[in-house]
Amino acid sequence: MSDAFEALKAKLAQTGTLTDEEIASADLTEEQKLWLNAERYAKQRDTSETVTLEQYLEASKVLDSAPEGSPEYEAALKIVERYEQQA
Repeated sequence: MSDAFEALKAKLAQTGTLTDEEIASADLTEEQKLWLNAERYAKQRDTSETVTLEQYLEASKVLDSAPEGSPEYEAALKIVERYEQQA
């Protein structure tokens, strides 16, 4: 295994993230790049909170009733966007 791969693997384990640039610019085999990308996306998926349909519907009601720009509106908007991304 290359030193670059080991360094990126350690960084991913420590921080939980890597950028596309970090992976692309390192001297890695295609298999190593694929492994790092798969692990990176798995960590992102595991750390992101799943939004239920009930949460989505409740947040949609808040968007209809709360003034735009209010803290309630912004929090509800994030829930709606997260639900729509996971669908």
